[in-house]
Amino acid sequence: MMFGWRANPHFGPFHVLSMALIAGGFWLLASAWKVLYQAVKRNELAITGPYARIRHPQYVAFVLIMFGFLLQWPTLVTLGMFPILLWMYMRLASSEEVEMQQAFGDAYTQYAAATPGFLPRWRSLFKS
Repeated sequence: MMFGWRANPHFGPFHVLSMALIAGGFWLLASAWKVLYQAVKRNELAITGPYARIRHPQYVAFVLIMFGFLLQWPTLVTLGMFPILLWMYMRLASSEEVEMQQAFGDAYTQYAAATPGFLPRWRSLFKS
């Protein structure tokens, strides 16, 4: 009984929220990887689908999934590892941006200037 809530643990607010985060994370990951696979195959920038809204949807998806599991099983290990994994994904995204800048030059510069890294702009979420 966390926070005094008397709820079925499988349908309590934290469990429902965690399942939504996990499902949303896997959906975003699948959507992003489909676009990324096609772009790599064609040696192009991935700028459609989730990549039209944020530059690093795969890492955002991993964080959503990890946070969802953290809500379900908050242990000392998961609480300790979460910020470490966040830091590692931020570093990885940063190094990938350097690689993309080198590979695609001005096209990547323009894309990066117009597209946020991790959090979409609210207006971009609602445009078709």
